[in-house]
Order: sequence, then structure tokens, then C-alpha cells
Amino acid sequence: MLFGDAFKKLKDGLTKTRDTLFSKVATLVSSKSVIDDEMLDRLEEILISGDVGFQTTVMILANIKTRVKQEKIESSDQLTALLKEEIARVLHVNGASEAAEITLPPAPRPYVVMVVGVNGVGKTTTIGKLANVYRERGYKVIVGAADTFRAAANEQLEIWAQRAGVDIVRQAHGADPAAVAFDSLSSAISRKADVVIIDTAGRLHTKINLMEELKKIRRVLDKRLSGAPHEVLLVLDATTGQNALQQVKQFTSAVEVTGLVLTKLDGTAKGGIVLAISQELKVPVKFIGVGEQIDDLQVFDRRAFVDALFEGFNPKS
Repeated sequence: MLFGDAFKKLKDGLTKTRDTLFSKVATLVSSKSVIDDEMLDRLEEILISGDVGFQTTVMILANIKTRVKQEKIESSDQLTALLKEEIARVLHVNGASEAAEITLPPAPRPYVVMVVGVNGVGKTTTIGKLANVYRERGYKVIVGAADTFRAAANEQLEIWAQRAGVDIVRQAHGADPAAVAFDSLSSAISRKADVVIIDTAGRLHTKINLMEELKKIRRVLDKRLSGAPHEVLLVLDATTGQNALQQVKQFTSAVEVTGLVLTKLDGTAKGGIVLAISQELKVPVKFIGVGEQIDDLQVFDRRAFVDALFEGFNPKS
């Protein structure tokens, strides 16, 4: 569970979502003394407008209606608690972590993390922040700059690697990305690194299909170290809302995404996208970005996330 400064950062980062989505809930609860169909219909509209997603919203409302009937709940004051519990249930069922720590399995070494995502989502900065997360936990980290197509990508990644205090393997602009990934893993093996994080292109300026290039990188990594990559993280921009769902589907079909990093969560009023992704796609959110600083990438803690969403929520005050 997050405490102190970490929880404050999370709470501050969710301010826009809390002040828009849940201010509407507060107004709704204050408008009626009893829970009725009209109130629940309005709650449905609020959740959908907050990017919780249609399927997820329908499921949450169905559960609330069932509990209202079975537990004979009448007072609107209790709606907030019901909503909080159902949101927590969505995240729990779909594998979101309750732990604010990150540890690597004892083997294999190096642990290979492949990071994918379209350009503009904050992939480069995420890799720097992720490298910092691992380094602060005592792991030796190497970053591989396999996004060789985008101008200045290597330079940007090198700056973030320096900020994180980790080594980087890079080649010239336009080099074969799979070759860079292979060399990065080879270097990590020879230097006995604990973690190697491989950056990848988000868009190609050639006729090569992006997804085919990513598949090639996967094959090369597995050839160099059987079972690699051990983690495929897809970076998503939270401000894109429902478009993020399509990105998850496309990348997962190509490279078997194992976890998500949701960036710019502090820049959107629609943080409900976390719930939509978790429920509809069954891919766990592993990390969230709640700021621009190098230590503003947090391991996703579902309990802390829900607590931060409802922090200070007192609709009857």
C-alpha cells in the first residue's frame, strides 16, 4: 500500500479525474435521499462520460443494483461506498496489484523488458523512469535503444538513461532495430546485468509494417536468450481515452502484451480508462505516470488508486 509522499503524488495526479467525475457523483448523491432508478441511470451516464467504458459501467451498475436489492440499501449516502467497492472489485478480479513494491523473479538474468507503444505516448520518458525504478531497488540496469527510426530518439533515451544512472546500448540512426535489441541483450548478459529494457519504434518511416518489426525483435531476443522477452509493456497515454483500448488490442495480437503503463494520468479528467482497460481487455496495469519527474512512475497499487480517487469524498458535507 502506498503511504506518505507516494500516495500524495498519486492523489494529486488524480485531481482532474476526482474533481470532474466524482464531483458529479457527489452532486448526484446530494440531490436525492434514496437510491432509485433515476439516480442509477444518471450514475451510468457519469461513469461512461469518465471513460469507464460501456461494458464496465453496465457491469458495475448491475452489481450495485443487485446489492441494493439484496442488502435492502435505501439511503443515497451509501451509494458512494457501493461504488468504491465495485470499482475495487473490477481492478481486483483482473489482476491489478495491491503491492507498492517491485521485485524480479530469482531467474532468469537478465530479465528482459520490451517496451512498445505508438509515438507520442511518453514511451521514452517511461523507459527512463522505469530504469530508475529498478535501479533504486538495487538492480543493475541496461537500456537498449532499438527505436532507430525516429529522429533524436536515441539522444532522448540517452538523456533519460543518464538521469536514471544506467547504461545504454545504442547504434546509429536507421540501424536495424532487431540487431540493436540483440546487441543490447548480449551486452546485458556479458555485464551480468539484472534487467535490460528494450525501447522500440512506435512508427516506422519505411514500408516495413510496425507490428512485423516488433515480432522480429521478439524472435531475436528469444533466440539470444530463450524465453525473452519476459515482460512486454505497452505504454498508453491516458488522455487518449477509449482509443487506448484499440491500441491494446493491436499490440497484444502482435507481441503478447503482458502489462500496461498508463502515462499522463495527471493530465486527464477521464482516469476511468484504467477500469475499462482492466475489465474489457484483461491486461493488468503495471505502472502509472502521475507527473513529469523521474520518480513520478509508480507501481500500480489498486487499493491506493481507489483510495486516491475517493480521497476527501463527502457529498453530504
